[in-house]
Amino acid sequence: QVQLVESGGGLAQPGGSLRLSCAASGFTFSSYAMSWARQAPGKGLEWVSGIYSDGSDTYYADSVKGRFTISRDNAKNTLYLQMNSLKPEDTALYYCAKSRGWVPIPGEYDYWGQGTQVTVSS
Repeated sequence: QVQLVESGGGLAQPGGSLRLSCAASGFTFSSYAMSWARQAPGKGLEWVSGIYSDGSDTYYADSVKGRFTISRDNAKNTLYLQMNSLKPEDTALYYCAKSRGWVPIPGEYDYWGQGTQVTVSS
């Protein structure tokens, strides 16, 4: 069965960095686009970033553009999110999500992980 397991979350200072990972199994990882999304307490799910199935193109929400970088290693079935210049507003539960096709369409996922918590505070 499909399994997505996020890791790498934790506490960071404003201006600091974290690198999130998502280990995927149970499907042909290289055939599907992937996304990162996040949810702050009491708020809805916010799409953060997406990447084509082959990693050829990437997309970012305006709130993280220039600070976050999405990437994937299809040989390792792993998705990454490098988070730099972190702000308190980045505090949220971060999920990786599988798309139905090769293009990452925000909000259109068929599987999610259980999330990893990111807290940015001084």
